[in-house]
Amino acid sequence: MKIGSWSPWVVVAGVLAGCHAAGESHPNLTTIHEAGRCAIRGHCGSQSLFGSQLPCPDNDLAEEPSVELRQQIISVCGDAWTDTKVCCREEQVETLQSNLQKAQNIISACPACKKNFFDLFCTFTCSPDQSLFVNVTKTVPKNGKFLVTELDHLISDEYGSGFYDSCKDVKFGATGGKAMEFIGGGARNYTRFLKFLGDKKPFLGSPFQIDFPRPSSEDFGDMETILDDPKPCNSTDERYRCACVDCAGSCPELPKVEQAEQCTVGLLPCLSFGVLLVYSVFITLLVLAVTGHAAAAKRRKSKNERLQLLHDTTADEEDDARDAIHMASFQGDKPTKQYVLNTYCDRAFSRLARTCARFPAITIVSSIIVVGLLSLGWIRFAIETDPVGLWVAPNSDAAQEKHFFDTNFGPFFRAEQAFLVNDTQPSGPGPVLSYETLRWWFDVERRVAAQKSLVHNYTLQDVCYKPTGEACVIQSVTQYFGGSFDQLEEDDWAAQIQDCVDTPVNCLPDFGQPLAIQRLLGGYNYSSQPITDAEALITTWVVKNHNPGDPDLAKAEEWEESAKLLLLDVQKEAKDRGLRVSFNMEISLEQELNKNTNTDATIVVVSYIVMFFYASLALGSTTVTANMILRNPSAALVQSKFLLGIVGILIVLMSVAASVGLFAALGVKATLIIAEVIPFLVLAVGVDNIFLIVHEFERVNVSHADEPVADRIARALGRMGPSILLSATTETVAFALGAAVGMPAVRNFAAYAAGAVFINALLQVTMFVSVLALNQERVEAGRADCMPCLKIKQSQPSSMPNGYGGAPFSGVEEEGWLSRFVRKTYAPAILDNRARVVIMTVFLGFFAAGIALLPEVQLGLDQRIAVPSDSYLINYYNDLYDYFGAGPPVYFVTKNVNATQRHRQQQLCGRFSTCESFSLANILEQERKRPEISYVADATASWVDDYLHWLNPDLEDCCVDGSTTCFADRNPAWNISLYGMPEGEEFVDYAARWLRSPTSPECPLAGQATYGDAVVINKNRTTTPATHFRTAHTPLRSQKDFINAYASARRIANEVNERNEGIQVFPYSKFYIFFDQYASIVRLSTALVGAALAIILVIVSTLLGSIATGIVVTITVAMIVVDIAGTMALAKVSLNAVSLVNIIISVGIGVEFCAHIARAYTIPSTSILERAPSKFMSAQSRFGGREARAWAALVNVGGSVFSGITVTKLLGVFVLGFTQSKIFEVYYFRVWLALVLWAALHALVFLPVALSFFGGRGYVDPESDGGLEQDLASRRYRALLPDEEDEEDY
Repeated sequence: MKIGSWSPWVVVAGVLAGCHAAGESHPNLTTIHEAGRCAIRGHCGSQSLFGSQLPCPDNDLAEEPSVELRQQIISVCGDAWTDTKVCCREEQVETLQSNLQKAQNIISACPACKKNFFDLFCTFTCSPDQSLFVNVTKTVPKNGKFLVTELDHLISDEYGSGFYDSCKDVKFGATGGKAMEFIGGGARNYTRFLKFLGDKKPFLGSPFQIDFPRPSSEDFGDMETILDDPKPCNSTDERYRCACVDCAGSCPELPKVEQAEQCTVGLLPCLSFGVLLVYSVFITLLVLAVTGHAAAAKRRKSKNERLQLLHDTTADEEDDARDAIHMASFQGDKPTKQYVLNTYCDRAFSRLARTCARFPAITIVSSIIVVGLLSLGWIRFAIETDPVGLWVAPNSDAAQEKHFFDTNFGPFFRAEQAFLVNDTQPSGPGPVLSYETLRWWFDVERRVAAQKSLVHNYTLQDVCYKPTGEACVIQSVTQYFGGSFDQLEEDDWAAQIQDCVDTPVNCLPDFGQPLAIQRLLGGYNYSSQPITDAEALITTWVVKNHNPGDPDLAKAEEWEESAKLLLLDVQKEAKDRGLRVSFNMEISLEQELNKNTNTDATIVVVSYIVMFFYASLALGSTTVTANMILRNPSAALVQSKFLLGIVGILIVLMSVAASVGLFAALGVKATLIIAEVIPFLVLAVGVDNIFLIVHEFERVNVSHADEPVADRIARALGRMGPSILLSATTETVAFALGAAVGMPAVRNFAAYAAGAVFINALLQVTMFVSVLALNQERVEAGRADCMPCLKIKQSQPSSMPNGYGGAPFSGVEEEGWLSRFVRKTYAPAILDNRARVVIMTVFLGFFAAGIALLPEVQLGLDQRIAVPSDSYLINYYNDLYDYFGAGPPVYFVTKNVNATQRHRQQQLCGRFSTCESFSLANILEQERKRPEISYVADATASWVDDYLHWLNPDLEDCCVDGSTTCFADRNPAWNISLYGMPEGEEFVDYAARWLRSPTSPECPLAGQATYGDAVVINKNRTTTPATHFRTAHTPLRSQKDFINAYASARRIANEVNERNEGIQVFPYSKFYIFFDQYASIVRLSTALVGAALAIILVIVSTLLGSIATGIVVTITVAMIVVDIAGTMALAKVSLNAVSLVNIIISVGIGVEFCAHIARAYTIPSTSILERAPSKFMSAQSRFGGREARAWAALVNVGGSVFSGITVTKLLGVFVLGFTQSKIFEVYYFRVWLALVLWAALHALVFLPVALSFFGGRGYVDPESDGGLEQDLASRRYRALLPDEEDEEDY
């Protein structure tokens, strides 16, 4: 077993080693207890060859010491021994001095603890009244002498309690742990403390048993306690007052942290209650209004019936009057004016389309050339895979702080960790430790240490972190025994491990730092259960990290790969033993993420293929019906638009390629999100626009069949172009807003998406229009789709002299089933008065529920979701949360703080009397005492305190010049007040020596092992540009814990900066870089969505000429986003950068769904509007014009929105449901399915109803000039619509 080299009762052994006694036939026991008489004195030998010297019993009187002895005692124990007799000899005092010096290395930071500790041992050794409190109880004879083997030492409860209290919080700076672990075995009260001091521990502590009976427990006769006045650590005497770090009573009180308390009304959050209350009031008022309206209508009807009986008007006259009223009402609400901006856009798009249709070859070739030139940027194409580069803005505080830390201290260590767990039995988890299991695990660790990398044969010794320059840092139970299983005894292994757990200082590993049990075992209560109840055994191999590009980094990764392969085999061995092993190498996460991406790629490609195929077929179905296929298949072959659909899809891909090329050339890196999402997004937008153009063109083919193809194309795009402009502009601007975000994953996505949508819109109104013109010429020439060289003569009926597709009907014999359903059934149903009230009520209820659920959306991205569902890391992350009892380390880093100046030292330190009350060390110590708020668990390793204490001349093995200590003769002398401490160049010189000084048991405050990379010294400028103070978080077991811990560290650093003017401190931990986004993601999401909605309102209101309509559209898009957010809460989708991208997409897609409906409402097609059911234009309808325009909008573009975007996206999303990737299933399938469903429902159900109530004014379509030609054209279109069920259907 590896043992510590000092224990407090080495002091006792040394004290008693100098005793002597004359050879007597019987021991001189402590029979007389009175002042001035001894109990033990001198030494009589040892019980074994290598044993410590044991004292002789001596109940004689105390003696006057020699002058030399008295001076020696005073130098060790103080001036109180100036004029008193003693019960000790010179050799005893020498040994006492030597061993108290070792204790001083640990407790010197707290003068009160040191004083009490020294008083205890000095009094026990030399007190002239020794017999009053010491009673020898057992002796053994040897060589004519008697050796004391057991005695009682009477200590008062007051002194014992005060002694313990003065030392219990003292920190041992080199480890950041408590000194009590070293001097008291981790005792939790003073009786355990004294017991540890007195227990017989050969080679480790006291060579004989010392009992500390309680004075109140029994009668001790003439014995009495003489130590009754321990120095408290918060003493008012500055000589003994301990610093805040070592004494809670000396600490200033930190202000309370204002925590946002959950506002609730009963069991409901206040927001949910408020929304429920408002919605209930709304429902109540609505019920009252509807009831009143129904009653009023009933009274009016009854009155009208009575009045009708008084008139003799014939039925025909009444019908004529009703018709006249109906027409007058309709004419009053019918749009009569054109909107100037819309008219200008209409004409501009008409001219553009006419030009493109007349010169298709030039347009297509020019488009391909431009796209080709933009795509040259692919040469510089690069994908950002580094998580830091994805989620953290380069200019953000977190990124700059990480760069500062890595530059000055080197990257954080690489932690390779394994869990051995016993949870494979049906009965559930059980104890993992056994003698045989430990034998096997010792061998596993031996194999890991010996494992050679596959290429260069690197071993753990080549890559591990070695703070002392020799031993690797391995945190494991095996390291209590130096990794040697032979030191474990089969019958006593549990007790051996338990002893090491209770007193880690006695079982130091080879690298010299105590091992905390929380990092070694898990699954049991550390304070109340034995180690044999542990359900998990944990091993961590610490590997030194390096910056990217460093050859040593490749060396570490190569060894990790071989160690990973070994541990995968170990997993199989564990399974054979009924156990389970989980592990993580530093390279594991990136490898598993890449594996996840490769799995996702197949699903994404299949999803796109399904959408492409559907879109191509659906476009052809606009003119190819089932009846045509059955009756005239050759005509169907001509009318098919499959090739046109393929071209439309290719245009979508061209726009994506051009956007990627453009931004790649500008140096904007792509991300996997872009590769997976952008085509999906642009396809949603692009296919919808293609459907709208094709469907409108088919209508124009009917209404203006006698015009040239170019003119028909111009008319179609003149009508649809402004609608495409509206949707493309709002989407592009909405996405472009995201480019202002610092987070690269969001910013780059927004830039690529905005570019792709914009380029796609340009290609659709130019290149696609040209292809559409060529396709129409092919149709009218009777050439087959996909094989235009093949001319099908049978496809040209004799009744159509201009060819199939020419005048008068363009070959369309019947209305499509979807358009017929929308016109006859769907639109009238949802615009019925009762239905509209129900729809408004239900959708406002959805909106209220979405708002109420907003607080339930959690933040974070669980790593278990990010990796494949079959990854070996899943079990590791589960075990890490369930069993690991320690939190991640956190560093409070000082930036450009010149610690060579006295004032700065006082702002940083915590163990000197003149340290600022709210210094960095003091604040961290106080925060440690409220871990539920601060998430700080460990004591702070303060380099400035340990460095300055290292200079203490009382520590004879620390700072030494030759044979004397550095500050032995210094004037002013070293003192606890800091005055006289080195500054400037002297500070730098000594600090450099301290950092080179090897840490050892003789001088644990030396800086090499603990602080070698914690302090950066600039000798040229005599300053310390970078230093860090290390502590650790509490165990973090959820994303919420990580986010709160980061926020708390930020708060603490800000408080330090505010309290200490002129210094700059920031917190750093390895995980902070990934959680920085959550500090602002809610605010960022709200700002992005709010700005996008404001832009939508402005653009829609401007392009449609109606603020009211703009408000309705904007509110609808907002409702879509809120409902999606509410669905995220129900579907357990947390808010992070990935879902933030989806929220931005939701705004864009929501606009795409709504824009075409809104424009068709504002500028309705005259030919369709005239077919509106009479009940929507009756005099009894308050919303006559709005209802009719809402009906016309649904009939005009509702089918295109449903078939062009809703069905396309649903097919693509359903394919994503088959993914094996958890992150795709959660963040894409769930969110996109919610997006498509909510957007479709709001656009096709809520928006028409809302427009029928609150929509703005309408305008005349510029194509509807009211002349003879237009009238004939509209009649030609109306001929398409069956007349057998006109008004009676409504």
